[in-house]
Amino acid sequence: MGSVERFFKGMAHLSGTTENTCETQTLLIDADDTLWENNIYFERAIVRFISFLNHHEFSSAQVREVLNDVERECIVKHGYGLHSFAHALVDTFERLSVEPVTPELHAQIQSFAHTVAGHPIEILPDVPETLQYLSNRHHLILMTKGAIVEQTGKIERSGLKEYFAATEIVAEKDSAAYQAVIEKYELAHDSTWMVGNSPKSDINPALAAGLHAVFVPHGNTWVLEHDELNAAPPPQRLLSVGRFAELREYF
Repeated sequence: MGSVERFFKGMAHLSGTTENTCETQTLLIDADDTLWENNIYFERAIVRFISFLNHHEFSSAQVREVLNDVERECIVKHGYGLHSFAHALVDTFERLSVEPVTPELHAQIQSFAHTVAGHPIEILPDVPETLQYLSNRHHLILMTKGAIVEQTGKIERSGLKEYFAATEIVAEKDSAAYQAVIEKYELAHDSTWMVGNSPKSDINPALAAGLHAVFVPHGNTWVLEHDELNAAPPPQRLLSVGRFAELREYF
């Protein structure tokens, strides 16, 4: 039996255990800053880094702008994740500091990135209860981007994997990535939704791929994920909710 067949066989069994009050949908659900906290730990590391740099000509905001530009470059070279973030911190220090990056300085800068890895998974409010409710009514696929080892580890430690029929970890969340998932699981556009906090990665490319979307804003969404929300072209739909738990009101 192929992976697609196993997915839908499992979903048929799952959806048959409850009485649905609405048509069964497929929900692609983001992970970082949708199910659990993520960016706040990077932001804390950046604050420590800027304080350590202690630049005498650039303000903290100006240093952050340089770091944002360097992070964009590092994403192209190294992808997403802690490895890329560590490179960005070192590269930013080299651009702005009058001091050379000695082995000691390099180790200190790297330590700012390593602090992010040490945090336990902090599940956002009402997420487990909401996933349990949704998984009894709909088809859930966890769709996240980043380094495979890092994302797999977070998914395992979160304790939320049981609610999902499948997990997709992609290098980038663009329209092509959504099209690939649609084809892999033979999803129907009119009954598939992407749920997430990022306009850039979760909402706009999903709409471009012909899916519906649910925007769940997070107060600390990474600045590089900020974007204007595109309108949903008819007959597609775009919902905005204040909290993840509100998904129960629509699905």
